Amino acid sequence: MSGKRERGGGRLREDLRDSFWFVPAAGLVASFVAWLGLSEVDTMIVSYLQEEGAYEELGDLLSFAEDTRTVVTTVSSAMMTFIGVVFSISLVAVQMASGQLTPRVVRIFVRSRISKLTLTVFLATFAFSLLVLTSYEGGGDPDPRRVTSVPLLQSLVTLVLVGLSLLLFVAYVSSTLRLMQVGPVLDHIARESLRELERQPVTSAGALSPGPVTARVEHRGRAGVLRGVRVGPLVREARRRGVVLRLVPRVGDFVVPGTPLLTVHGGSVAPSRALRRAAVMGVERTLHQDPAFGLRQLSDIALRALSPAVNDPTTAVQCVDRMVQLLSVAVRLPLGPVHHRDRAGQVRLVLEAPGWTDLVDLSFEEIRRCAAGSPQVSRRLVAALDDLLALAAEERGRPLLRHRALLVEAVERTVPEAAGRVFALRPDRQGIG
Repeated sequence: MSGKRERGGGRLREDLRDSFWFVPAAGLVASFVAWLGLSEVDTMIVSYLQEEGAYEELGDLLSFAEDTRTVVTTVSSAMMTFIGVVFSISLVAVQMASGQLTPRVVRIFVRSRISKLTLTVFLATFAFSLLVLTSYEGGGDPDPRRVTSVPLLQSLVTLVLVGLSLLLFVAYVSSTLRLMQVGPVLDHIARESLRELERQPVTSAGALSPGPVTARVEHRGRAGVLRGVRVGPLVREARRRGVVLRLVPRVGDFVVPGTPLLTVHGGSVAPSRALRRAAVMGVERTLHQDPAFGLRQLSDIALRALSPAVNDPTTAVQCVDRMVQLLSVAVRLPLGPVHHRDRAGQVRLVLEAPGWTDLVDLSFEEIRRCAAGSPQVSRRLVAALDDLLALAAEERGRPLLRHRALLVEAVERTVPEAAGRVFALRPDRQGIG
């Protein structure tokens, strides 16, 4: 199987999206730079008007600046309190959503563009208004002939930032409320998973085995979850050494120091920093290079909904809907180990990836065990398996048939009445519509 080489900026882009500090910090720097530039422009405007003797127009500018000074002062004193209240409420909302659905939804909030943009504009407005206050000259009625700067443009930009903050506040509240709803959260997980499936390297059947193992490279970094692989450096290193590398753990596996990270085929390679740094470790899984993580999240939400403490089968049915959406795309894709080639077309890197059976088991194994006592979920599962069987080729239909047979057995053991068993196993895309 051959695959496309990952773009160099993919990993950096994902790291920045997973961070909540970078965009706000960049906004603070941008606000300072903007203040410096606008201060120079305001000074140039005052100098030009004084040179032209337009003291009446300059007096009007001074009057306008004094009027906006009250607004700027109010914004600078109230903005930080406003930020604290808004994000305190948001954290409570995120905590409620993580308790009702799964703790993994916190990642949706962290990666949300509207959350980062709102915090960025709020902080930039606060910092910019403080800087603008330093541009106002003292004195109750400054003389237009002696004034050196009038913060005209700075005041106007402050007013624009205040208006933008109010608009973003409305959008941010709407986005946070959607995070507390099951449907939008499941839709977000499904869309991200589908995008990652589309980014997966194109594979083809009939790849040759890399050959016997001739050396191993152990993991020497800190223990953690394998979040991704820098494909380019590994392919270049393997080409330079004339070997084939195979990544032992799959993306999403927890790796501890001393365990095999890479196996070498066709030669020997001394463990180098470049090889070890090619594996990106973290504290939790992400969807980057790991589309199965989307199914894992959907399964977690469904299992929590089916627990006796929650007892929410409708949410479980919604999760099955999204699983069918993902599997209906995956059923047409060549899945399994991915072989990355160098420019000459030689296989240099083999990455383990979940196959079709792995994805089906991940989707249905745990839910099937909990669904026997809930006719709404069992009916939806039967319909889901039937829909996927209509799309799948004969070979890929086998795990689906196995899960269907196991579901029938589980319902027959759980439901004593014959009529109840017939009802629980009748296909229904709405469960009990």
